[in-house]
Amino acid sequence: MARRRNPFDIFGDFDEMFEEMLKEFENMGPGEHESGPFFYGFSINQRPGEEPEIREFGNIRPESGKIEIGERKPLVDVFDTDKTVQIVAEMPGIEKEDVELSAEGRELEIKASHGERKYHEFVDLPADVDIDSAKASYKNGVLDITLNKIQRPSRKKRINVE
Repeated sequence: MARRRNPFDIFGDFDEMFEEMLKEFENMGPGEHESGPFFYGFSINQRPGEEPEIREFGNIRPESGKIEIGERKPLVDVFDTDKTVQIVAEMPGIEKEDVELSAEGRELEIKASHGERKYHEFVDLPADVDIDSAKASYKNGVLDITLNKIQRPSRKKRINVE
């Protein structure tokens, strides 16, 4: 008989995904999972008046039904202020020399590789930014990037009606 799901159980799907991941680990042969660590997570961010944003991070891709180890997706937070856009990415286990950043339009690409540890993520920026203003620092596993917004002067113009 099928189990009835409690409509108030918002984590039911996550429980099922976690159980599937554990089964995959149990079915692996010796030595197949010694290249860890394995991690998967998500962050939920909700701004007032907007729908919640759910972002995944980690080096396991459970959506395929199998455990696929690859590049890690760092946990990334984007802060939109009046004059700047700040991006904070958690990428432990690398050196600042390992980080590559590039930006085009409203997209920032973060790449880093140190030994077997690899990170890669595309970040959608919430505003147009001045790429030449970019400042980045990496300390204690945290990458901090600040970009100035492009300030477009607003001007008033009279429009003739024909």
